Amino acid sequence: MGATIPIMPIALYALALGGFGIGLTEFGTIGLLPQIGSDFHISAATAGYLVSGYAISVAFGGVFITIAVTKLERKKVLLSLMTLFVVGNFISGVAHTFSIMMVGRVVSALCHGAFFGIGAVVATDLVDQNKKARAVSIMFTGLTVANVLGVPFGTWIGQHFGWRSTFITISGIGIAAFLAILALVPIDPPHDSESGPRTIREELQVFKQRQVWYSLFITIFGFGGMFGGFTYIAYTLTKVTHFADSTIPYILFLFGIGIFIGNYFGGKSADKNLRATISGYLGGLLVILVIFAITAANKPASIICIFLMGILGFAPASAVQTRVMRYAKSAPTLASGANIASFNIGNTIGASAGGFLIAQKFGYTSPLWSAAVITAIALVIFYIADRDEKNIAKPAR
Repeated sequence: MGATIPIMPIALYALALGGFGIGLTEFGTIGLLPQIGSDFHISAATAGYLVSGYAISVAFGGVFITIAVTKLERKKVLLSLMTLFVVGNFISGVAHTFSIMMVGRVVSALCHGAFFGIGAVVATDLVDQNKKARAVSIMFTGLTVANVLGVPFGTWIGQHFGWRSTFITISGIGIAAFLAILALVPIDPPHDSESGPRTIREELQVFKQRQVWYSLFITIFGFGGMFGGFTYIAYTLTKVTHFADSTIPYILFLFGIGIFIGNYFGGKSADKNLRATISGYLGGLLVILVIFAITAANKPASIICIFLMGILGFAPASAVQTRVMRYAKSAPTLASGANIASFNIGNTIGASAGGFLIAQKFGYTSPLWSAAVITAIALVIFYIADRDEKNIAKPAR
């Protein structure tokens, strides 16, 4: 008799819809920057603040917004965050000055980190112990689909109906997510645990645990490596591999498909063996980054490497999210939000390292080499954490 497919709570898909909308806000803006810059008569660098400012606000909100709401009922918090998300995108869509649009971006970004951080805790509370990583991966599915569709979706709507319509459409998706969460996500107790901390100061005590910090740094450098290799991939493909500009969207779509696949299988494998999932996928990513850097001039090899980068790069996401919550049982919501912020810190580090090497004339494969080094740092941190774990009580797998 074949193995049965476990049925996951439908509430997880309501969370995934919220993640999809938030992901569209993050990725969908990229293809709209030229139009926005032209309308507001600003430079490309200034328009880029809509992306970088968003990332900084995500990191801020992932920690401080989560601290502010951590003792409240999570369902109400998620609904409030989606309301904030809808308002922020609406402001961006109707803004008639760049400053007002930037306010809208900041408002929508503040809910990003807190939504995924709190949503991850809600997701794990909905399932049994042996399905927690898969529950997180389902919630992250919305983000991975947005990664695949975000840029072409935002660009297509913007080109046909104007860039403002993209933000109005995303606001509509936010309203749909609000209604789905309202109808499907159950009401939960307002505290992290019955015996958990009762004040913000006590919540912050969770950061005294080494394993929590290890997990956050694994996220920073592990995903810093992936984003560092991906940020300048269009330059690598056109300047080194010599693909035509018109082919880049299709290749990036393949990368997004890889992310979707990696997220699915990463969640399944993390529930079976968390350690092997993190070390295996990070090790695989390191190898692929090195191979890609060496074979970047070869078109078939580059396409294969990009696809594998997508699979290996995002596969550990649910695993590291589960790991940080496992070691932060007294304050999982705060630690979860901090881990989401760590994703964006890693993004900034990886992109900055690659940009620095390009500016120093090391060529367009140099971001792949810096990404490999950053990923190697993540592996070293993981092995230090794993060794240190043997000296403390081990949590159940």
